[in-house]
Amino acid sequence: MGFRILLLLLVAVFPCTAQYQISGQAFDEEGKKKGDVEIFNQTNGQRVSSDYSGYFTMKVANKGTYKLIIFSLEYEVLEKFVEVQGDMTIELTLKRLSQNLSEVVISEQKERIFNLKRLNPVEGTAIYAGKKSEVILMDQMVGNKASNNARQVYAQVVGLNIYENNDAGLQLNIGGRGLDPNRTANFNTRQNGYDISADVLGYPESYYTPPAEALEEIQVVRGAASLQYGTQFGGLLNFKMKKPVADKKIQLVSRQSTGSFNMFSSFNSLSGSIGKLSYYTYFHHKQGDGFRPNSDYNSNNAFTHLGYQLNQKTKISIEYTYLNYLAQQAGGLTDVNFEIDPKFSNRTRNWFQINWHLAALKLNHKFSTKTDLSVIVFGLNAGRNALGYRGNPVNLNGNPVSEQDPKDELGNFIYPRDLIVGKFKNYGTEVRLLSRYKVKDKDAVFLIGTKFYRSQNTSRQGVGSIGTNADFSFKSNLFPDYANQSDFSFPNLNASFFGENIFFVNDKISITPGFRFENIRTESDGIYNQVVYDNAQNPIANRQLSDNRSLNRSFLLFGIGASYIPSKNIELYANISQNYRSVTFNDIRVVSPTFIVDPDISDEDGYTADFGARGRWNDIINYDLGAFGLLYNDRIGVLLDDRANRVRKNIGKAFIYGLEVFGDINLLKAFQVESKESKLNWFINTAITESQYLQSEDNNVKGKKVEFIPQLNLKTGFNFGYRNLLGSLQWMYLSQQFTDVENSLIPEASDSRSGVIGQIPAYDVMDFSLAYKWRKFRLETGINNLLNRSYFTRRATGYPGPGIIPSEPRTWYLTLEVKL
Repeated sequence: MGFRILLLLLVAVFPCTAQYQISGQAFDEEGKKKGDVEIFNQTNGQRVSSDYSGYFTMKVANKGTYKLIIFSLEYEVLEKFVEVQGDMTIELTLKRLSQNLSEVVISEQKERIFNLKRLNPVEGTAIYAGKKSEVILMDQMVGNKASNNARQVYAQVVGLNIYENNDAGLQLNIGGRGLDPNRTANFNTRQNGYDISADVLGYPESYYTPPAEALEEIQVVRGAASLQYGTQFGGLLNFKMKKPVADKKIQLVSRQSTGSFNMFSSFNSLSGSIGKLSYYTYFHHKQGDGFRPNSDYNSNNAFTHLGYQLNQKTKISIEYTYLNYLAQQAGGLTDVNFEIDPKFSNRTRNWFQINWHLAALKLNHKFSTKTDLSVIVFGLNAGRNALGYRGNPVNLNGNPVSEQDPKDELGNFIYPRDLIVGKFKNYGTEVRLLSRYKVKDKDAVFLIGTKFYRSQNTSRQGVGSIGTNADFSFKSNLFPDYANQSDFSFPNLNASFFGENIFFVNDKISITPGFRFENIRTESDGIYNQVVYDNAQNPIANRQLSDNRSLNRSFLLFGIGASYIPSKNIELYANISQNYRSVTFNDIRVVSPTFIVDPDISDEDGYTADFGARGRWNDIINYDLGAFGLLYNDRIGVLLDDRANRVRKNIGKAFIYGLEVFGDINLLKAFQVESKESKLNWFINTAITESQYLQSEDNNVKGKKVEFIPQLNLKTGFNFGYRNLLGSLQWMYLSQQFTDVENSLIPEASDSRSGVIGQIPAYDVMDFSLAYKWRKFRLETGINNLLNRSYFTRRATGYPGPGIIPSEPRTWYLTLEVKL
């Protein structure tokens, strides 16, 4: 029945009629083609960019007069009115400024002219009408980019909860609205539109995070993105890399950074355009000691984009990403350890290694003025090695270490470490077709797409070496009776079909229904060891058991959004969409001795709804005021069974709801202070969130608050500047949050699990940053955790060692950038 309805919808909406096209080319005063020019249609809010040869195309729905604003750095802003009676071609000539714009003027111009803080209703071959979206403009951020400081990068995204791993930003850990922040696993995480996580279905954790210095934008689209991007409750997180420089054959950017605890970062990029060929590439090295003992890291990351413009309608590009890093992990602390000394570490032999190879081939083609096609083929070949202890250390027989166990010449116990080696191999393709048309003289935009995804991942767990170094080889022959041994493969297959359609009821109201059909097959095929001990804790049996599972399911997701724009200063929006999260092999297989898994664990599903008002008023305030609700069925969590074992299972039904407020106020304009060389903005970003478990078959769950949700999540601060000096001061406060479904409080010090069980206390942290530009040089500096607060954001249940993971104390950084 669902397919019949879908086919009727497709037939009903696909008849098309023509729109009108404004096309043209941009030049400088000398008549040279000017690429990378922003053309903003102030009448309808549309924005496009010129290509390497200065060509651009913009589509409008109706005849009439349109006001275009044309912007390019180091050129005067051009305003142009065009009278559209049909398809037309125009030329744009930009005048170079007599002197370079100051940093303050550049920032003020871009903020004033372009509404870049949210995604347009249609961008490329994607539809964002009626959805809650936020765009982080990296070139306007003043902060610690060298360390990917997530507090600063995501300061103006409402309601995000951030885990701090203190690894200089090698991994991003963000969640929100009750979603676990661990490795951003509840977002569909992409780079330039393609997946970058280990396995979208089986293991959606993001071990790779692009460096902030390489990014142009970070796009965040909340839960309604499930229809276009898949089955994650969080929505879409898309990293957009910087585009190739359009008007130079070669541009070098070199950024060298140093900071506290021997942090050193070297970022070097080359970019340019030669004829129809464009390129952007970088190499990034990062190393440091960390603020705790046993927490040093070393990372190398490279990226290359090559684009070729076949003609005005077709462009192809290829991208390749490489990442390799090795990090020592200081492990978790008990509450008592943390109170005495947050810098303490008793883990000297925990290591973590990542090796990432990611490639993508992209094709963008314009069939006509109204129809666009995009095709992406992508693949990942990667792995991660985790070595150390996820519970209390065990001896050679797999039993808790005691005084009777052997020691080395220094008096340290000799016992092997637990080793997990994961291999991730996947590939996929996504095809999107977007067309603009009319239904009875009313505008409409139609998107149809399909995605195919296949993965073949493996995970092997067993006994590692007794040494202290980063030795990632198994020692099963030396310790055959080691208890935690398994070897599994996880083949996954996903085929999906999706579509959305914008119907414009009139010039002010649009409605966007959508659907997504999913077919998912997740499998596990492997063996694990079961070791039996006698009363003297000697192994008497060692059996090898198999655990093979296959789960195949198909389903339809539906959603609808609406937008009402009564004036140019305000948009009212609302949406509701179904969500779904496939149970992952990380959920199914035991990877930690600190908990067991319910054999009947199953998928999660639910709904996400947003509604609110957003817009700008007189270039004084940029705002988004909204409310949301999230209904979560069969939510997966961890609780204690009647034998005091920690069990991962489907807990029950949860409801999460709240208010989200964002405002960015230009204080100089608000108080009518005229100064083109000064800037003073105040932003406030607040989420007030409530939650409750509505139903559960388990005791002591119904009525409890959902974990990972601070009731108050407040970020506020000032962005200021004078001429070429820019700065920011921001403060963040999070109220306490629970880390388990039973809302456990911090236990007595005698409880051996006191580092894992308990809430995260309320905390606040302040950051200060400055940047100064002089000719081709830019100097950046700042202090993170200015007030030197002692706090933590995470209680780890496994790696990087169970317990409290303390956050960094006061740190400083210094960056010198040269652009040639």
